[in-house]
Order: sequence, then structure tokens, then C-alpha cells
Amino acid sequence: MTSCAMAYHTEATTRPHLERQNLMTAKTDVSADYLRSTWRFLASVKLTVVLLPCIAGLSVIGTVIPQNAEPQEYIRLFGGFGYRVMLLLDIVDMYASWWFTGLLMLLVVNIIVCSIERLKVSGKIIFTKHPKFDLDSFRKRKNRCTLNMGDTPAGVEKRYKEIVGRQFRFCRVVPLDSGFAITAERGLWTRLGVYAVHLSIVVLLLGALIGAQFGFQGFVTLVEGDQANTISLEKANHNKVLPFHIRCDEFEVQFYKGGRRPKTFRSSLTILEQGQEVLRKDIRVNDPLRFKGIGIYQSTYGLLEPGMATQAPPMTDAPDTLSVSLRSKASGMVYTREASIGQPLQIPEGLGSLAIERFEPNAKFRGMELGPAMIATLIDPAGNTQSITMPFRFPRFDAMRGGKVVIAIADKVSKPAKERYYTG
Repeated sequence: MTSCAMAYHTEATTRPHLERQNLMTAKTDVSADYLRSTWRFLASVKLTVVLLPCIAGLSVIGTVIPQNAEPQEYIRLFGGFGYRVMLLLDIVDMYASWWFTGLLMLLVVNIIVCSIERLKVSGKIIFTKHPKFDLDSFRKRKNRCTLNMGDTPAGVEKRYKEIVGRQFRFCRVVPLDSGFAITAERGLWTRLGVYAVHLSIVVLLLGALIGAQFGFQGFVTLVEGDQANTISLEKANHNKVLPFHIRCDEFEVQFYKGGRRPKTFRSSLTILEQGQEVLRKDIRVNDPLRFKGIGIYQSTYGLLEPGMATQAPPMTDAPDTLSVSLRSKASGMVYTREASIGQPLQIPEGLGSLAIERFEPNAKFRGMELGPAMIATLIDPAGNTQSITMPFRFPRFDAMRGGKVVIAIADKVSKPAKERYYTG
């Protein structure tokens, strides 16, 4: 009775224990299979082949579609529905979006895992004291050469082993059935070159990710002689104060012969801390000034109207009437007309009409602060409309549009003055 009871008790307690153990083993196997599958997926070259064209194609889209522009610009180009879709997909700030960042991170992980996986095999070849020699592969080479030596096998071995040994790190004699083979090899470390390339790509991608997530991009315009320490951030509707001041001492632009097409432009900048000059440098396009981890790039420039103040007067209300300058590119004629908000203005020479819509006390264009400006709609003779901005501070701003007529707010000049530029 006791024996049976003990046997029954043992069977009843052992079965649940075995079931739990089998369940834990099954879970461990599933976890191991999942990790192996994930590792194989990340180590796949096919994943790299898919990711690279995707990132390249999306980068083209980000180049074609303006990034971090004003909502009005997107609505004008793509309509209200298109702007909402782009906002939902974060295309307006694509390079900092979660999905583009995720693709870059996946590519970084893919390159690292691929390198680790291949390094397991390459390491056995590179870090070996006795490289393997495949005589058959050398006998099948097309560039092999056969020579008849007038010496004994022992003499040939001694002579050529010494010669080869001076040129190669690994050198040894392999006995064969009908003689011997002298094998030598060098430059095994050059196989690490591909991993150096992989490392450089990873560093570049990580730098782009860090810059997109933790860096900032801003814009500021400076007139010759002015200084500033506040920039307008491109990805936010507020300003950022820098820990130093930037002063533009001089601006110079050179044009190609026979026109006003810029060949090169240069800004002479000075960095000031607590009123003291600490650094000077001439910057050009793709030749920035770097100070305290901040890169200052030459972006754009413009010409101030003679007699115009370096700082636009503060304006909070729209003026009742405006004096608008209309310059025809075809004839070179400049026409001045009085205009007001809501009143259509016919442009001479049949160049269409202009309708001033509203006043902006602090207008922006692609992150650039323009100050007070009038927003108007230009209607060409075919009926096509185009939104234009007329800053009070930069009368030649509309020239960058490249239209048949250059529109600006006219300003009276008291006396001739030297041309002055602003730099961005």
C-alpha cells in the first residue's frame, strides 16, 4: 500500500515538472530561432541592395520638394490636401523624419552585422601564421610560366627560397611527390580595406543621424558693418541666440563677363565674444567658418537700394498706399505705380496684373527673415497666378524669381550712395 502510494505520488508530481521543463525548452528554442533569423536578416547583402536604392530615391524626393518651407509655400505648390498628406508623412522635414532615420539606422546595423559575419571568415585568412596553399589553383592559372633550370633540385630550392623569402613575409617549401613547391604570400592585411570602407560609411551615417536629431540649422542676414548673434531656425518658428556675435566686415561679389550672373561671392566675417574679436575668416560657398562646433556657411547675398537704411523700420500695420516699382526685363523700362491692398494693378507692356493681398510684419522665405513685406499675386497674360513677396528691406528680392517683370516697393533716394550688399 505504501509502495503504491509512493509510486502514485511520484508520478503525479513528476509529470507537471516535466511539462514545465519541456515548455521552457521549447521557449528557449523559439527564442534562439528568432534571434538566428533576425541575425541572418540583418547580415543579408540583399537587404543592403534594397536599402541603398530606397534611401537614394527618397533623398532625390527630399531635394526636389523644398524642406522646412512655410506652409503657404506648400499649399501654393501642392494644394491644401497635398500639404496635409506631406505633413502626415513628414515629407516637409524628411531628413529628420522617423522613417528616414529608421532606414539609415537599419542600414548602419546591416553594414555592421555584415562586416562581423564576413570578418569571421576573413579573420581566419588574415590572422594566421601558416597560410594554406592550393597548388592546383596555381597550376590552372593562365599566366603561369614554365622554365628549364640547369641545376639540381637542391640547388634550385636553396637559391629561390632565399630570393622569395626576402620579398614575402610567409615563405615555405612544400614537399611534393615529384619535387617541391616554394609558396609565399604577403599583403594579407589588405583584406581589411573593405572593413575600413564599411567603417567610414557607418561614421558618415551616424554623423548624419546625430546632426539631424541634435543639430540645428538657421539663417541670418547681415549688412556690411552689422553684427548679430540671433538666427532664425529653419525647423521651428522661433529664434536661437548664439554664444557669440557674427560681424560682416566686407562683402565682395564677382560676376561673369557680359552679365550679372555671379561667379563667386565672399564675406569677411569676425567672431566677437564679450565685445572682443576672437576670430576672422573670409568664407565662400563650401568654405565655411567653424567656431565652437558651429559651421557658418555662405548661403546667399543681395544688393541694398542706395540710401536705404541698414535696418528696416519697425512696421506693425499695412500702409494705406504703396509706390510699386515695375521693371520690364524685355525693354528695361521701370514704371512706378500707386497701389493699395485689394486693388488690382495693371502692369505696363501687357505683362499682366498685380493684386496686393496682405501685409506681413515679419515675412520669411525658406527660413530667411525678410522683415516687413507685402504679399501679392501676380497674374500673367495667360491667366496663371504666382504668389510673390515684396520686402521693404530688400527691394531687389523679386529679381531672384526670374520672371519677365521685377516687382518691388519703390523707395525714394535722397542722394547717390555707394552700393551696399547684405549677406546670408
